[in-house]
Amino acid sequence: MARRIEVTGAGGVRLAAWEFADPPKSDPAPFVPEQAGAAGPGEDGPQAPAPGGPGAEGAGAGAHDPGVLLLHGLMGRASHWAGTARWLAGRHRAVALDQRGHGQSEKPPRAAYTREAYVADAEAAVDQLGLGPAVVIGHAMGALTAWQLAARRPDLVRGLVICDMRASALGAASQREWEDWFTTWPTPFATLADVRKWFGEDDPWVERPSPARGEFYAEVMHECPDGWRPVFDPGQMLKSRESWVYDAHWEELAQVQCPALVVRGLDGELGRAEAQEMVRVLPRGQYAEVAEAGHLVHYDQPEAWRAAVEPFLDAVLTG
Repeated sequence: MARRIEVTGAGGVRLAAWEFADPPKSDPAPFVPEQAGAAGPGEDGPQAPAPGGPGAEGAGAGAHDPGVLLLHGLMGRASHWAGTARWLAGRHRAVALDQRGHGQSEKPPRAAYTREAYVADAEAAVDQLGLGPAVVIGHAMGALTAWQLAARRPDLVRGLVICDMRASALGAASQREWEDWFTTWPTPFATLADVRKWFGEDDPWVERPSPARGEFYAEVMHECPDGWRPVFDPGQMLKSRESWVYDAHWEELAQVQCPALVVRGLDGELGRAEAQEMVRVLPRGQYAEVAEAGHLVHYDQPEAWRAAVEPFLDAVLTG
């Protein structure tokens, strides 16, 4: 089951937050499919009241259990965290957020796609969902948002998991590469199988076949009259990326006072030396790496990912 909760983000942008839980054994009530084709941009899925309202208890952990906010990376969506959220749901209240411009959250063309806006959205989610002080788990762009939130609002964040995100600036060349990469996408894709094959095998950026990468991108497509297209606007993704590729974020890492775990995939984008330097800069930093995983750590190796973060989460959430 996936339960949707509305959140109002910075500037009034409508955001979709999701709680994922295993379907009940005897309840035949309909559930929201996780596949990206379930609803396109701007389409409303089933909604649920905010915590504290009628029926707010829902499935999984209750509103007073330790809260976890999960933040996906650029081009991702909340459903990419479904496996992690379900794993956590037995003991903790885990909510994944579709960030602005992503998933089923609003994608206004003139909205701010700045670091400040993304962090303010995450702050609003923790406040409105009653999760704080929460553990915030972020992948890539979501990890940067997570540590910026922890630096800005230490009262809202009790622990932090940073998954495969660099603190160093990536630079203008990286942005140009991404602009060129978007032009190579053979959209619209005729089928989801074509999506999986292109992103998992044929994409020039793929060094070796990666079924997990193909699945990751299949989940961010929706069906249009002419075929399958991304649920996001590539221009908005580039605008979002602009707000961090030109600047380093070491100073904000140093301001994070809560326990923080830096996790990298052995073949990911965050190198070991930089990851260990991030741990050194963090006042209460810890380090973990996942073998045979690339950038999409929690997607590539879900069991190893859980094994890497579980001791940290147990210590922060129940210690």
